[in-house]
Amino acid sequence: MEVERDITKEMEQTKIHHKKRQVMIFIILMLLWEAGSESIQYSVLEETESGTFVANLTKDLGLRMGELAVRGARVVFKGNRQYLQFDPLTYDLLLNEKLDREELCGSTEPCVLPFQVLLENPLQFFQAALEIRDINDHAPEFPAREMLLKISEITTPGKIFPLKMAQDLDAGSNSLQSYIISSNPHFHVLTRNRKDGRKSPEMVLDKALDREEQPELRLTLTALDGGSPPRSGTTEIHILVLDINDNAPEFAQEFYEAQVSENSTLGSLVITLSATDLDSGSFGEVFYALFQVDDVNQPFEINPNTGEIRLRKTLDFEEIQSYHVDVEATDGGGLSGKCSLVIKVLDVNDNAPEVTVSSLISPIPENLPEIIVAVFSVSDADSGHNQQVICSIDDNLPFLLRPSVENFYTLVTKGALDRESRAEYNITITVTDMGTPRLKTQHNITVLVSDVNDNAPAFTQASYTLRVRENNSPALHIGTVSATDTDAGANAQVTYSLLPPADPHVPLASLVSINADNGHLFALRSLDYEALRAFEFRVGAADRGSPPLSSQALVRVLVEDDNDNAPFVLYPLQNTSAPCTELLPRAAEPGYLVTKVVAVDGDAGQNAWLSYQLLKATEPGLFGVWAHNGEVRTARPLSERDAARHRLLVLVKDNGQPPLSASVTLHVLLVDGFSQPHLPPPEAEAEAAAAAPADALTVYLVVALASVSSLFLFSVLVFVAVRLCGRGGAARAGRCSVPEGPFPGHLVDVSGTGTLSHSYQYEVCLRGGTGTSEFKFLKPILPNFCPQATGKEMEENSTVRNSFLFS
Repeated sequence: MEVERDITKEMEQTKIHHKKRQVMIFIILMLLWEAGSESIQYSVLEETESGTFVANLTKDLGLRMGELAVRGARVVFKGNRQYLQFDPLTYDLLLNEKLDREELCGSTEPCVLPFQVLLENPLQFFQAALEIRDINDHAPEFPAREMLLKISEITTPGKIFPLKMAQDLDAGSNSLQSYIISSNPHFHVLTRNRKDGRKSPEMVLDKALDREEQPELRLTLTALDGGSPPRSGTTEIHILVLDINDNAPEFAQEFYEAQVSENSTLGSLVITLSATDLDSGSFGEVFYALFQVDDVNQPFEINPNTGEIRLRKTLDFEEIQSYHVDVEATDGGGLSGKCSLVIKVLDVNDNAPEVTVSSLISPIPENLPEIIVAVFSVSDADSGHNQQVICSIDDNLPFLLRPSVENFYTLVTKGALDRESRAEYNITITVTDMGTPRLKTQHNITVLVSDVNDNAPAFTQASYTLRVRENNSPALHIGTVSATDTDAGANAQVTYSLLPPADPHVPLASLVSINADNGHLFALRSLDYEALRAFEFRVGAADRGSPPLSSQALVRVLVEDDNDNAPFVLYPLQNTSAPCTELLPRAAEPGYLVTKVVAVDGDAGQNAWLSYQLLKATEPGLFGVWAHNGEVRTARPLSERDAARHRLLVLVKDNGQPPLSASVTLHVLLVDGFSQPHLPPPEAEAEAAAAAPADALTVYLVVALASVSSLFLFSVLVFVAVRLCGRGGAARAGRCSVPEGPFPGHLVDVSGTGTLSHSYQYEVCLRGGTGTSEFKFLKPILPNFCPQATGKEMEENSTVRNSFLFS
């Protein structure tokens, strides 16, 4: 009964202590909340189902309804774990998965998982924490089902025997709180609070043992936690009553400390413990053992004879920073002594930094300066100096790293980018810690640059010269203009168009057209070199950006000549009713200029080079035609036997391919003097004979009137000539001069056209001192004088030379 009362009393004390602890934790949490009001803390019971409501962040952060969704809210935990999630409709904070406090925090209490609420647009951080509250889901467990104790029969009451502790993975009030032992007359159990916060059982001898009366005892030790309802675990205590062994092994001190690096090799010596026993013989032999052994998790082993503790499993400072080990020294008589050993694990720089990208914007517009490209956090599982990191990127990139809060960094652009020079950036983020040796981590991100319409199309040439032969077929492709745009997508799609010409008289719309997609130029109609030899216009190239950009280029079209015009005879005209007759004096010498055929060609270049050829003549050897200027000259002296009338057929031919030609018929009349009446050509006589019966009277009247008019005009010319020559008779020694400068009215200047390249001047001089009043007509002159001859000399030069030249 006394034992039951003691147990009840201990349980009540445990509950009071548990309630006080809860109050203290609540007060501490309130103080922490007020001290760091910028951090929001939530709590949730472990093993709570996923999807459970945790908090209304919109209300807690003081935001407007729907602002979390608009600003792209995200929850970021260390290690990129997602313990919480947003409700897609209400944006309430929900539990993403079941959480096991023991798995996440182990024995650490309270179990708090810090996280950040990241708002991306604009960038803003909120610090928060999620506390995982423990539930009583683990019962206390002893390391073994049975404990063996050897107790001498002479042990006096009040002797305390430490027992192996039970372990409870829960924390706080749900952890192990007390021990009880099955009812017996010899022992009771005390619960002792250790410095490390754990509770160990101690069995107290209430009544001396008698080996002869009872050589062994079996008791049940029960460990209770503080849950509601409480959970328990049991182990059996097997007590062997020994004969007298009055000295137990003793360690030099009750508490030892040792240090070992986490990268120590297996089998490394950690520490050597030693205990002494004053007994002799088998009762003085000491054997060592780890008192609290967990074969699965215990990374140490002890040599039972020497007390050397060595490493048997690899250590990891990031998992466990220290180990608490109890060592027992037992002599041959079953007496034992115990000590506690704390082994601290020393951190080495064996963890490279970690980079967690929270936000990445790609592609980014090329024309925006200083925009946030990425947000990432940096962490290192090591501690102290090994945990400090340096973050950097390549210097030759147009980006900057800016530190933010809680090891967060933002990657921003230095200024506006240019997609045309570089459309993609591979950025390597290098994170190096400060440990020895230094470890580094590289994280690559790719940032694409999106195009903005900032480049106008550029023509391959500032001006184009196109050539097209005349008489082309309609819709003929005459050339292509080309422009390129260094932008991309629709901003690089170029369309072409014709711009209004500078000369409004050029009918551009009826001459050419352009393909808007590829810049091909087409002639809309057949072109005529003789009507339009060249024209120019401007073409425009515009992209499909918004707003569109454009440029211009000048196009000059040259029409090339084709031999499509036959020579045209200007003189003598072939379309008059009365043919033109050339007069040739019989006294003309060889080379005398009879007349000149004047022709032109509407073409150009070699297509307009004309040549002349005598095809037929009444007297083949009498006349010749100069091939290059069309002059018809006598080839030999005239004789009395030559016919009075001659008909010449002259061919005018150009130099085109194929050549085109025209023909002209010349009529030449041989005369002895200018006064000799003209004889009509045979064709005229035939026509006159045919028309004589009907028009004889009219012809006679016309001939008479023409004769009178000619005589009157001839008299006036003779009178004028005599007066002019008489004024300068003595001074000029009887010569008629040609004045220089502007020619007087009696001189005729005939300039050639077409292929007639020379100018000829002819004079009219009346002959004085004669009764016949004959004159010389149209004699070619140079700057010289016309002599006043008499007698035979005048008679030889009184021939009539005639040549009519028209331009």
